[in-house]
Amino acid sequence: MTMRTCLATTIPALWFSLLALAALSAPSAPQAKRAPTKKAPAKPAPAQPTTLVAMVRAYRDAPSAPRRAAIESYAAAHPKEAPIARLALGVVAYEIKDYAGAVASLRKAQPKLAPIADYTAYYLAATRVESKDLDGISEELRPVYTGEVASPFTGKAWLLQARAAKDNAPADAVKLLRDHYAELPQPEGDVTLADCYLAAGDQARAAEIDQRVVSQYLTGDPAAHAAAVLATLHESMGAAYPPASPQQLLHHADRLMETRAFRAARTEYRALAGEFGGLERDQARVRVGAAEYQDSGTAAAYPYLRQLDLPESEADAERLDYLVECTRHLTDDDEMKSTLDRLARHYPHSPWRLKALLSAANRFLLVNRPDEFVPLDKAVYQDFPNAPEAALAHWKVTFQAYLHDDPQAQPLLMEHVRNYPAHATAGAALYFLGRWYERSDDPGAARACFRRLTGAWENHYYAVLARQRKPADVAPKAQIGEFLAGLSIPAAHPVPQDPSRSTTLRIERSRLLRSAGLSDIADSELRFGARTDGQPALLGMEMAGAAEVPHQAMRIMKGMASEYLSLPFSAAPRKFWELLFPLPYRADLERTARDAGLDPFLLAGLIRQESEFNPQALSPANAYGLTQVLPVTGRQYARQAGVPRFTNRLLFQPVANLKIGATIFRGMLDNNEGKVEQTLASYNAGPARPTAWLTWNQYREPAEFVESIPFTETRDYVQAVLRNADVYRRLYKQ
Repeated sequence: MTMRTCLATTIPALWFSLLALAALSAPSAPQAKRAPTKKAPAKPAPAQPTTLVAMVRAYRDAPSAPRRAAIESYAAAHPKEAPIARLALGVVAYEIKDYAGAVASLRKAQPKLAPIADYTAYYLAATRVESKDLDGISEELRPVYTGEVASPFTGKAWLLQARAAKDNAPADAVKLLRDHYAELPQPEGDVTLADCYLAAGDQARAAEIDQRVVSQYLTGDPAAHAAAVLATLHESMGAAYPPASPQQLLHHADRLMETRAFRAARTEYRALAGEFGGLERDQARVRVGAAEYQDSGTAAAYPYLRQLDLPESEADAERLDYLVECTRHLTDDDEMKSTLDRLARHYPHSPWRLKALLSAANRFLLVNRPDEFVPLDKAVYQDFPNAPEAALAHWKVTFQAYLHDDPQAQPLLMEHVRNYPAHATAGAALYFLGRWYERSDDPGAARACFRRLTGAWENHYYAVLARQRKPADVAPKAQIGEFLAGLSIPAAHPVPQDPSRSTTLRIERSRLLRSAGLSDIADSELRFGARTDGQPALLGMEMAGAAEVPHQAMRIMKGMASEYLSLPFSAAPRKFWELLFPLPYRADLERTARDAGLDPFLLAGLIRQESEFNPQALSPANAYGLTQVLPVTGRQYARQAGVPRFTNRLLFQPVANLKIGATIFRGMLDNNEGKVEQTLASYNAGPARPTAWLTWNQYREPAEFVESIPFTETRDYVQAVLRNADVYRRLYKQ
């Protein structure tokens, strides 16, 4: 049997079976429940919504004829709002596949909604295409392409045009999609293009594109459609059916690995290893072991990977990387280092060696063996200088030198901030460089470092520390001025005072949509503007200002104004900062903090990091509410906090959660002799680990302890809470 025939046989076996598995795993229809023997007491009918926004929300949540009639009546009674009411009716009708109703409503709305003409045009065209009413679709969609600002529907509109032309002019549909391929949403774009090729009689191209879809997407309607088309083509084309490439088949199995479907991935890799030759065969063989390792650990994976005899290739480098993972898991350090040596000799610049170096270095970092992890981190930034991981590896080496008073500490600190000015560790390097100058009796140079730090990253943890230090205002002894001036630290862009024309239009369009009760679509308009032609911070403020609760507003702002930590307070309006650092429940929080003897701004900073002020927050670890209290701990401290009759759900009540969380934190602070950094580390990682970390070194200041925390999550957490507290203090103290 030829390789081509083997692959043609393998594809259906590997891919089409996934559809059957998906069908079997889908939830079955619920069984009818037996009617209760006792009639439940009638509940009072909920109050009917009276505003258009509320009526549309209720209608979208649970469409019904009475709710639609209520909106129709509202439109008749409020002529000025009638166009947006009919837009909402048209959108909901389209969503529930009432295409006749959608067309009727949208046609009435269309003439009166010029600012969002692309919305009515798109929904009309989409409704007509679904109804097989295909004449004049390109003309219907004209407003999508000709508006003053780009429409979020442009890519989808090309798909509608192609679908409308597919049966009568398939070649034109193919050309349209190819000409605008970069704009198409995926995977819908590829599926539509494949369908158009199929309509044009080019089955081979259709199969190639659908194979690409199935290799990249495991679930969803487009993937299911592509797989179904492939099954039909495989049967109808016979020997002419083009096999998927080995890379595509491997990629499909890799995607299973990424989604943690390890057993399904292992099955595919085994099948592919029997079909492939060359590098792809060896990669499939290695990944059988990788899937075994991820699914069951080292027991079967380690001996399997060790016995694989491969020629020198990237597949062998990958095998050695997984052997490093196995030996790390087994704590066989000698074998792990031997494997790293083989990678260095045979594959010095392979990405698999980089991955293995990082893993091994982290193993030794977690057990405080700098003599082991420092050489590995040096190899990372020396042999892979352009890798994203190089900056953090360099910082670990640099900080160890500083912590242990190595003579190379000062040049390494300068090298770090010079070479990696955009990395998150650059601020730490400037801070410790300043502290090095302080200890070297050069207060002028130290002051210059601290000023450069606070000017570049005003709201970072190390800027908070730098502002607290007050070295003498004297001339530096070292030649530090030229060095600091030459640093290429990226500057954050101030929030514009005046919106641009495109930003103004985006905001106006979103408000029209929001007034129609289509808040999710309004948000999509603003997000699209932030990605294309608008000013993200202003669009974020608009969206966050419309959010119903503070934690939603904060998340919006974090996503749309990601540079905020580098902005000076003066570079943005107060509303910008209040959305990012809200203080709901302020009176209760301040009273609770006062009763517990806590800094209220520290408590606010902790809550922002724990729950973002979402009182209903529930973590994967089953921690509840604002301060993220575990029920077992909450029950232990409830009475002491003045909260009788404890229940788990009580932790969702802000006042009760604040009291219990503050009492817990106060107790932990007392146990740590009032040391805030250690207490925060214990709050995040549990009390045992920070106790061990404190024995690793003789720390001259809390910042050295914080920077020595080996858990990235905990280290970032401590810094973030203290940074948050400083921002809250500056924002709300007056």
